[in-house]
Amino acid sequence: MPDRVVSVDIFLFERPRDTPYLGGVGADETMIDTRYVVRGFNGTVYPLNDRSLVVRVRTAGGVEGWGETYGLIAPKATAAIIADLLGPYLCTLQLGHPAAAWQSLYDLQRNRGYWGGYYADALAALDIALWDIYAQNMGQSLQAAMGRPGGGRLPGYISGLPADTGAARLDMAQHWAAQGFDALKIPISATDDGDVVGEFARLRAGLGADHKIALDMHWAFAPQDAIALAADLAVHDPWFLEAPVAPEDIAAQVAVAKGIEAPLALGEEWRTDWDYAPRAGHGIPAILQPEMGHTGITQFQAIAKRGAANNAQLIPHATIGLGIFMAASLRASLACGATCHEFQHSVYGRNAALLEGSAPCEAGHFIIGDSPGLGVKPTAEAFEMLSKIEI
Repeated sequence: MPDRVVSVDIFLFERPRDTPYLGGVGADETMIDTRYVVRGFNGTVYPLNDRSLVVRVRTAGGVEGWGETYGLIAPKATAAIIADLLGPYLCTLQLGHPAAAWQSLYDLQRNRGYWGGYYADALAALDIALWDIYAQNMGQSLQAAMGRPGGGRLPGYISGLPADTGAARLDMAQHWAAQGFDALKIPISATDDGDVVGEFARLRAGLGADHKIALDMHWAFAPQDAIALAADLAVHDPWFLEAPVAPEDIAAQVAVAKGIEAPLALGEEWRTDWDYAPRAGHGIPAILQPEMGHTGITQFQAIAKRGAANNAQLIPHATIGLGIFMAASLRASLACGATCHEFQHSVYGRNAALLEGSAPCEAGHFIIGDSPGLGVKPTAEAFEMLSKIEI
């Protein structure tokens, strides 16, 4: 007999950090109360604490599914969409394949132009929970429900070197290399006096010619400046260049892709395959970086499928959160044939400890299990950092 959703609970996950993500607050940066900082290098607002929005979906049959989405900024906006519309409507549907529920929820507002942003984030959280329920009902892991049974190992790459000097950042990179990680990504913000080329040169000399080193450009460049920096970096053989120009400017992305030698990586801000489709028509990017907290599983899989048809590598993005969407991303990445996955080492380990069943990342690899569903659920300690949102 078809199952139905009987309740949707919404929680804010928040955990203080000693040092904010991407480092301490600089003289050219703006604090908003004690919650946010606006970064000077790209004008984007970031939380001072780890934050995400978590949902718990329960069915009449007694199955409990967990989902998670972005809650970095104004999380109650996303929560209100779930509480006022998506959750109640979900309770009217008979549960089948999660993709059908995703489409029904998406269709509610598409004709009004709500096909991204907070609306899609809210949908992503529920989609992850519905896939968790679907796979559990089948007695399968998420990756098996997506067509790839069994556990496995997925390479992880080190993301960020949060240290104050170039020498200290090199020491950190060498530490991770000694632990078996052969790839890393640095942000443009983590340099000595803005010297990106010098930072790259130091890391290349200290890590060797075979180590993969990528650069996150944080959407901070005009096309011609991104191309010029790429030319200066070419001698150091960048693994890929990520997010160089404004995320909505497809023409600028195409221009950069044509003007650089390194592979272009895009996609962390996308919500659906509709975001990818026009770029795929231009043959970009070379590397796809879907973020599970934005896409949910249904659209993650759709993006990956289109990417495979366009010979793009799948290297998913990882964001700040409790880790439920990370568990979903790792298992979906295994199912979709990802090359590797971002490892936010300053975030993942400490928050993954708040989940039962989270995948360890060691010796350069995530070790992904084959337990039913997402394979994770919050521990008692996690609930000390989960505040139920009533709207």
